[in-house]
Amino acid sequence: MAQDQDNFRDTIGTINEEGKRAWVFPKKPSGKFWKYRTYVSYFLLAFLISAPFIKINGNQFLMFNVLERRFNIFGFPFWPQDFHLFVISMIIGVIFVALFTVAFGRIFCGWMCPQTIFMEMVFRRIEYWIDGDRGAQIRLDRQKWDAEKIRKRVTKWIAFFIISFLIANVFLAYLIGSDRLIQYITDGPLQHVSTLISLLIFTAVFYFIFAWFREQVCIIACPYGRMQSVLLDNKSIVVAYDHKRGEAENGRKKFRKNEDREALGHGDCIDCFQCVNVCPTGIDIRNGTQLECVNCTACIDECDTIMEKVNLPKGLIRYASEDEITKKEKFKFTPRLKGYTAVLTILTGVLVGMLFLRNDLEANILRLPGQLYEHKEGNIISNVYTYKLINKTTQDINEVSFKLLSHKGTVKLVRNQDFQVLAQDLAEGTLFIEINNSAIESDKEKVKIGVYSGDKLIETTRTAFLAPRSYK
Repeated sequence: MAQDQDNFRDTIGTINEEGKRAWVFPKKPSGKFWKYRTYVSYFLLAFLISAPFIKINGNQFLMFNVLERRFNIFGFPFWPQDFHLFVISMIIGVIFVALFTVAFGRIFCGWMCPQTIFMEMVFRRIEYWIDGDRGAQIRLDRQKWDAEKIRKRVTKWIAFFIISFLIANVFLAYLIGSDRLIQYITDGPLQHVSTLISLLIFTAVFYFIFAWFREQVCIIACPYGRMQSVLLDNKSIVVAYDHKRGEAENGRKKFRKNEDREALGHGDCIDCFQCVNVCPTGIDIRNGTQLECVNCTACIDECDTIMEKVNLPKGLIRYASEDEITKKEKFKFTPRLKGYTAVLTILTGVLVGMLFLRNDLEANILRLPGQLYEHKEGNIISNVYTYKLINKTTQDINEVSFKLLSHKGTVKLVRNQDFQVLAQDLAEGTLFIEINNSAIESDKEKVKIGVYSGDKLIETTRTAFLAPRSYK
């Protein structure tokens, strides 16, 4: 009996018994949580669209240029040499999401995930506007291909394609930078055919996701749904059906006016299926927590509306933990949550400290491979090196020079002694370090070199200096 009741867990809500796609036609949601989600979504949509075009100290607010291995996070530039900082940032993000999942379930998916925001707040709204609400969409789907259906389908597909193209442009701004994207648009598409092809590929991907794949992204493709089974427990607050109240002793029952449901032993659930009809992933929340549930709260709003109409208390479906429903236990800050919080706090502190300690200019000086030292007149030992300077700022660094800090000696550049490192650019070249042999104590000495801008020391680095074996 229990196995039969749980057989819904053997499949997913968007696949029918024949193994074919069961298209979901959710009812247009409304209610208190829907209104709050709308405000949050509008804010996040504005943020997602504007973030690549916002500049802080000349740095793009968010950029993930994988090809050139340059990343900007909240205005902080990360170069390949800062990869450890980028990794720590990503780990912090994962732990932050895990912490919220342990505490509040899949709330990120329903309220903040770009997939949900674009799907529910943009594409479905266009669908409601063109095709109508749930009932009208179902009738249109079953309708033969007449002039009305062709007109609505073509209008919707064109609208979806245009929005997908705009999203692809924003996505490209995250990858290559907004300045370069604007320059490409100004130059015209024919001047950058490869970029145009990439843009059309991104457009096709977004169109496929939002026009056809839709909720399958959350159910099949996204690994976060699978993470729920690992992270959630009975103390996690999720969108939950109060089965104690809804089922009572004799289960749910259709509503009949002036009927004493309590005396008959029936719960408050009137089996109206409105929570199922409004669900964007097509599940029945009354079956309990499921991987398809994205905590969008649409079923909460719909159930509260129905409860109000039949004069029953709201909250039959609500944010609650399993322990709250079965044991009446309120939410507690468990040791598990404390552990996640401690790790998150430590990693955040480490990241902030490393960001403050990071220099604006990265210097690397390495001996030229395969080259030994050279013995010059006056007992001078000379080594040849290659240097690489990375300017992480948005300002040019002028009058750059090198000086020995650990030994008395000279640094000679192959180029002019003073040069310039352009903003967010790389300067590299060759230099010689010359030290009197009397000042060298070993055949492989560590020397410290200072990088100056004018008279200001801006960075120090160390390298190896080879010399004849000493017999002192």
